[in-house]
Amino acid sequence: MPAAPSCILDPLREQFLVLLPPHVDEHPLGCHRPRIDDAVVFDKLVEALVFGCGYERLADASCSATTMRRRRDEWIRLGVWDRLRLVCVDAYDQIIGLDLADLAVDGCTTKAVCGGECAGRSPVDRGKGGMKRSQLTDGGGVPLATVSAPANTRDDALLPATLDALKDFAPLPADVTVHLDAGYDYRPCREALDERGLHGQIVHRGTPAPIQVGRRWVVERTNSWLNDFGKLLRCTERRRACVDAYLALAAAIVTIRALLRAAWYRYRWNTRSRSPRIR
Repeated sequence: MPAAPSCILDPLREQFLVLLPPHVDEHPLGCHRPRIDDAVVFDKLVEALVFGCGYERLADASCSATTMRRRRDEWIRLGVWDRLRLVCVDAYDQIIGLDLADLAVDGCTTKAVCGGECAGRSPVDRGKGGMKRSQLTDGGGVPLATVSAPANTRDDALLPATLDALKDFAPLPADVTVHLDAGYDYRPCREALDERGLHGQIVHRGTPAPIQVGRRWVVERTNSWLNDFGKLLRCTERRRACVDAYLALAAAIVTIRALLRAAWYRYRWNTRSRSPRIR
């Protein structure tokens, strides 16, 4: 069973390999085992993200669990994961166009069963270990940035760090509206928006949610998309760098899927499928 459809995985793998610097073999004798192909390891890490299983369960004759961990850490040091996410967002912006006039931010709490730097007592899971991510999306739900934190961190405390990611998408439109739920109905959140020249449409506390739906529903849908990845729904990584790497890879996959679906209605190409459904 493939971890992702070939129409998503193939271009993603090709772009990822382009971002990697050439490997230089510095072994003095040249008699060590040959290096496992980067494409094989990348596919294994995508399987770890989608299925959420341990590296030992994915290991086989083509790639060991130790190789997956070493290559994952090597690519984290090179900063390739975040660059891949930005490349996918840039491709979506060029072909479809980002809706930066309306942004949405919301938090999402998932399980962190192994503890670690991004784990804390979850207020929605009887104090068990949990992880929170603060998600920023454009008006169409394309993930622009994600900030990871322990589950006992308030949503409003993560808003400044989440909005700081907008520097990667400058220049912004003249009037930018950030849609927020009642968890951000506090004075520090309004001050953070004013400092960045952003207009906030914040739901007032105490008013029923269906009456104030607004345009923030797209970030709820994006959180649901990201929770389809087993590694994010039940995080077993202990280091923040590893968590952020998988968040960036998941955002890249979600962006490519949204790009293919939107392009099906706007363009035609030789290998275009008969329906917009991604198989």
